[in-house]
Amino acid sequence: MSTKADEMVERAASRLEELSQQTSSGGADGVKAKIAGELADDADFLRKMKPSLVKERIKGNEPVEPAGSAAPRSTPPAAPKPKPPKAKKPGSGGGTSPFLVIALAFAVGYVLAKTLDWRGHAHPRD
Repeated sequence: MSTKADEMVERAASRLEELSQQTSSGGADGVKAKIAGELADDADFLRKMKPSLVKERIKGNEPVEPAGSAAPRSTPPAAPKPKPPKAKKPGSGGGTSPFLVIALAFAVGYVLAKTLDWRGHAHPRD
């Protein structure tokens, strides 16, 4: 049973599918490839949102799509790009804490200064 609203949704999904095919046929690279895959996904999603199918889901029935309503997808879904590794934030567990290094340098400098000062009193330059 197809209603007028179902037909409108199917026409919109068909237009999205056509636009997806046009976008992917022109040597899809970069943004066009992403858009083609997304448009095809949107067409499939829109077909699932037909008012008669939504009504069946609300009633708790498993909706049955009429045969041939979902057009076979001619464009394969776009493969997701591998994400580049995230850069670590400074001080986020990668190495020695900068505060520890500063404190250690201060302590070594203090001990060295006191040692030189103490040895300086042993041999005055009068």
